[in-house]
Amino acid sequence: MTPSQVDSRVVRGTGLDAVQLLDETGARHGSTQYDRWLEGLDADPALALRLYEDMIVVRRLDAEATALQRQGELALWPPLLGQEAAQIGSGRALRADDFVFSSYREHAVAYTRGVALVELVRVWRGVTASGWDPYAVNMATPQVIIGAQTLHATGYAMGIQNDGADAVAVAYLGDGAMSQGDVNEAFVFAATYGAPVVFFCQNNQWAISEPVTLQSTVPLVDRAAGFGLPGVRVDGNDVLAVLAVTHEALDRARTGGGATFVEAVTYRMGPHTTADDPTRYRDPAELETWTGRDPISRYRTYLTGLGMLTADEEARVQGVADRAAAELRAGCIALEDPPALTIFDHVYAEPHAALAAERAAYAQYLEGFADGADGEGLADPAAGTTDPATGTDAPTGGAR
Repeated sequence: MTPSQVDSRVVRGTGLDAVQLLDETGARHGSTQYDRWLEGLDADPALALRLYEDMIVVRRLDAEATALQRQGELALWPPLLGQEAAQIGSGRALRADDFVFSSYREHAVAYTRGVALVELVRVWRGVTASGWDPYAVNMATPQVIIGAQTLHATGYAMGIQNDGADAVAVAYLGDGAMSQGDVNEAFVFAATYGAPVVFFCQNNQWAISEPVTLQSTVPLVDRAAGFGLPGVRVDGNDVLAVLAVTHEALDRARTGGGATFVEAVTYRMGPHTTADDPTRYRDPAELETWTGRDPISRYRTYLTGLGMLTADEEARVQGVADRAAAELRAGCIALEDPPALTIFDHVYAEPHAALAAERAAYAQYLEGFADGADGEGLADPAAGTTDPATGTDAPTGGAR
């Protein structure tokens, strides 16, 4: 897996102007700065193949989740198609004790953290307000409020710093979040306190229906210097470059070098969410250009050229992906709706009179449907309401 001796740390003239180790043709190029971060991968073919398997599996899971939404099994789904290398490359660089704060599209990062497949879709099916236990996998559940997770990551990183540990907090954000006040405030705090946090921005070119050029006339990475943060722009469709750049940023944070801003230049091949129609605002020629930069195709070509990706290995990987998709589908369909009154659970740590009153009122409202036309009531005698004065359960009916 030895790269050529041509140092192509920054590839120019492609419209990317970014760190690139594996070009669109699948050719590997050396870098005096970044090759050292790939030494373990170059020495172990199994690790190189694992990156390929990861990308194949998460693309298959994404397609399955999209199909589940189209079939009415999910209320919504934000596809990651085209961003597999950015998420897998960065996710596989993390240590188990690092903590991730993501937006709502980082399904592949969650996969690398060990999130159970069904937990990826639980919130999108509408059966829970959250997807998984953050402390079981060291990854917070997806943040829908644009950019808010950057503040959470910075605060967590300052806590790591205070504890004297060498773990790192990683915040994933999109290009659209770069105009949010929360993000800019997070940069200020991270730079001022030298917090061990990596801001990983996936610039997928579109903030819903608005192009990135509308909110920034310069590359997003150029903004980092204004906050006193080191910044690096990487080809987000090059899994090797993303892995190396993320390793370097994590090492800087662990060794007292503070925060880093990474702009991974990639492309959202599908819609913003399944409620979006990108054909209404996106030029088909642009999609065609980025299809030629597909992250999986180039890595497949690279591994095949090395003789590592054989037909048997390809079949094995596809089998892993198909089984994962089947597990996701079965787990999703088996999810049951929670009792209606559980929406009031865990809102406050202590009893709260106003919330208790709302819960009691809603329970009374549900009681109005107790004698439905089908002969089955909605009330559940075992589920209590809450006394608004005390915040304790009272023996009135709840809902199934």
